[in-house]
Amino acid sequence: MEVILARTAGFCMGVDLALRRLDKLVAAAEGRPIHILGPIIHNPQVLAKYAEQGVRIAAVPAEIPDGAYAVIRAHGITREAEQELRARNVIIKDATCPRVKKAQLLIARHTAGGEVLLLYGEADHPEVRGLVSYAGNGHHVFGSGEELARLPLLPGTPYVLAAQTTQDRAAFEAMAAGMEGDPALEVVVLHTICDATRLRQTETSQLAGQVDFMVVVGGLNSGNTRRLAQVAIERGTPSVHVETAADLDLASLRGHGRIGVTAGASTPRALIDEVLRALECMERPAGAREKGPGGPDGVPEADPGP
Repeated sequence: MEVILARTAGFCMGVDLALRRLDKLVAAAEGRPIHILGPIIHNPQVLAKYAEQGVRIAAVPAEIPDGAYAVIRAHGITREAEQELRARNVIIKDATCPRVKKAQLLIARHTAGGEVLLLYGEADHPEVRGLVSYAGNGHHVFGSGEELARLPLLPGTPYVLAAQTTQDRAAFEAMAAGMEGDPALEVVVLHTICDATRLRQTETSQLAGQVDFMVVVGGLNSGNTRRLAQVAIERGTPSVHVETAADLDLASLRGHGRIGVTAGASTPRALIDEVLRALECMERPAGAREKGPGGPDGVPEADPGP
């Protein structure tokens, strides 16, 4: 059996930057409490590690005590929550992904004249809640082209079309083309989907077309990881989404000649390596050495993202 790892599997730039900032803060906190306003990323294993180091998660700004560090999560927070934090006696450390922050500022700028925001994304996702809080004159959130078509859009009303940074780029571009081609609508399109998302989705689709089975590694509550699993399934390739190697049903995978592995942007390399080792050990003779080019144990190194 051959196991192929996607080049872009694992942490993206925004996640890596957020965790590096949190690690630096933990090392220098000297006993001062550290609270994150919401999970810093969507990965249970990462969150458990920080909980062991005393990092706490707050649901609302009021839960963060005076004098504590208040860390803004990689997904960003709402404009109102940030204003509330800045009015408090807390020390703010902003770990918002730069691409999410850019999307927030673009939406604020382009809706300042009364435009209505149309946002392609998951309505209950923390990033989406943050993005729509920057809309100056109301908003609509939709999860598909069909939902967009059902919105009561009015001729003469200026609209701004944008997307959650981890959404499907091809789907968004199709929606944008449809709106821009409608002479009755006035719309400005903001291209807010992250390039790392596009690269991961494109590579997942290509890899799924070359293998018999796909394994997608990452938090079950991670939107970008779920979309990678969806991309593989839409390619017609049997797939499974797991958080750790322990979730794999190895017996059911033994008949596959080639297995592709990818991982969401919030998945640590250690979890990816565990899955790779579990797959590669299935049919290895007892006592055989692991070999091959790349990183430890012969596993090719993943691209850290742009």
